[in-house]
Amino acid sequence: MKNTEEQLQNSGIRPTAMRILVYQFIEEQTSAISLTAVESHFERSDRTTLYRTLKRFEEKGIVHQINDGTGIPKYALCHHELHNKKHNDLHLHFHCTVCGETVCLTEHQIPQITLPINYHPEDINMLVKGTCNKCNL
Repeated sequence: MKNTEEQLQNSGIRPTAMRILVYQFIEEQTSAISLTAVESHFERSDRTTLYRTLKRFEEKGIVHQINDGTGIPKYALCHHELHNKKHNDLHLHFHCTVCGETVCLTEHQIPQITLPINYHPEDINMLVKGTCNKCNL
């Protein structure tokens, strides 16, 4: 737990009990999770508290939000060291059309895109849909 507390503090977040628990829950996941999944795990917690925790984590660069085409935002931990700086997680995301899981493919970076003059990107999201390695057996 000490390591989690330090990670939150290093990101400028006060490590409350709920924030520590939510961080550890997200860290244990093998795929991106929705607010509903977090709520289901923490049944006795207030939905607003959980939402604010995820949003705070997102603001501080601890998690990033993934829009996988389902209409339900998913959240995954960011795997970088510069939590306090604004960043973009410029890697591919994969959404399995069979099991519905969405995963970060951090080893596959989004290629650099050249835009026309006076076009200024704010976010890039590249999603690949198909069948994951578990469902493809």
